[in-house]
Amino acid sequence: MAFKIAFIGAGSVGFTRTLLSDLLTVPEFRNMEISFTDLNAHNLQMVTDLCQRDILENGLDNRIHATTDRREALRGAKYIIICVRVGGLEAFRLDIDIPLRYGVDQCVGDTLCAGGIMYGQRDIPVMLDFAKDIRELCTPDVLVLSYANPNAMVTWALNHYGKVNTIGLCHGVQGGHHQIADVLGLQKKEVDIICAGINHQTWYVSVKTNGVDRTGDLLEAFEKHPEFSRTEKVRIDMLRRFGYYSTESNGHLSEYVPWYRKRPDEIRSWIDLGTWINGETGGYLRVCTEGRNWFETEFPQWMKDPARPFTPEKRSEEHGSYIIEGLETGRCYRGHFNVVNNGTITNLPDDAIVEVPGYVDANGVNIPKVGDLPLGCAAVCNASISVQRLAVEAAVAGDDFLLRQAMMMDPLVGAVCNPPEIWQMTDELLVEQAQWLPQYGKAIAESKARLETGKAAGTLIPTQVGYEGSARLKIKSVEEMRADRQAADKNAGETDKAKDRPAE
Repeated sequence: MAFKIAFIGAGSVGFTRTLLSDLLTVPEFRNMEISFTDLNAHNLQMVTDLCQRDILENGLDNRIHATTDRREALRGAKYIIICVRVGGLEAFRLDIDIPLRYGVDQCVGDTLCAGGIMYGQRDIPVMLDFAKDIRELCTPDVLVLSYANPNAMVTWALNHYGKVNTIGLCHGVQGGHHQIADVLGLQKKEVDIICAGINHQTWYVSVKTNGVDRTGDLLEAFEKHPEFSRTEKVRIDMLRRFGYYSTESNGHLSEYVPWYRKRPDEIRSWIDLGTWINGETGGYLRVCTEGRNWFETEFPQWMKDPARPFTPEKRSEEHGSYIIEGLETGRCYRGHFNVVNNGTITNLPDDAIVEVPGYVDANGVNIPKVGDLPLGCAAVCNASISVQRLAVEAAVAGDDFLLRQAMMMDPLVGAVCNPPEIWQMTDELLVEQAQWLPQYGKAIAESKARLETGKAAGTLIPTQVGYEGSARLKIKSVEEMRADRQAADKNAGETDKAKDRPAE
């Protein structure tokens, strides 16, 4: 089967290498045309060299066309995979460090909360530029598969404003599915699940084994589990109080709701430091920084290591390749995808992006109607959807008034900060991230003037400059990472950097 696939943000080694190898595991895809593009020529070259080496050593003759010219990469493509982080690790650090001065202690900061909101402000205008090129240059039936965060906001903007058919993809559902099977003493294939909600706040609304619903058994099973009872305290507490297990990790979930990270002296009681995703302050920033430093340093060794085998048993659980396989070959695939609601979940807004079951085959991507979420679960999701809607509209219009309202409505920011603090924090975030926020030119100038005037007059709200949060760990040096080379390689090369979540 001859078709073209283009990766935007191909300098992301974990996603690009994994998704490409997944695709080339499909025998019918050995003739597909592959295009990589990234703004960073150095990262692009390294990932291209590594992936091309994998291709050749697997006995295939596909040639990757790599270019920093996005339009050239997109021309004629039928599928687009997006794995972009606008501003890179530099902007990510500001997403974590500036809110910390105001007491907003984030574990991840890429979906909601102050960090996720600002990430959306950087990503969405760029995504709309992508969409313009995709409409002009790609095939009429082009499908965009977005792994970019904040996933719901980006998918919302690409569908509504970009006018390109986009599905947002995430591996959160699969991770929780494994956990549920574990606590029930079963294999994943023995447990049938249905999830519904919004990305990173999706709920396992049906858990069945041999046709029998086991949802009511989960709380006791998780409370008794020797590892999860320590590492998933937030998720277990949400299960206790809302009746359903959440797809998202302990650290992620803790920053989407107002209850678990608002008092510094209580945060440690809800988290675990065995693995960053269990709740570590700035944990994802740390592991991403370590992963990038490791890949930069160890790239020559990676090129000497054995190639990644394109075999079924090595294929990842990422949805992307299975969706394309279903569409192209007709083989049916069932997964959970982020799509425009349009009545799928009947008590969430139609324009929102929901994460729901989907079936893919030669007839297309088919989304069954879920109906109502349980009322409490819907309430949690609706709070986040309000923030997402404000943030998307703010990013598209460059409207800092809406941006500030998104910050105020965010559950954790609102639990920690009062309105004047939120206003000043937003001023700082705009000024410090100005280089990635061209749509906010006027607002940034006004924010800068306010901060300078307040500083001169001594009227700025005092902040905790240098505060490291309740549970921040030091970034490891490359030398320190060499003590466990296998773990360092895994961190740098995985799409899911939290597959293994041991307790402290």
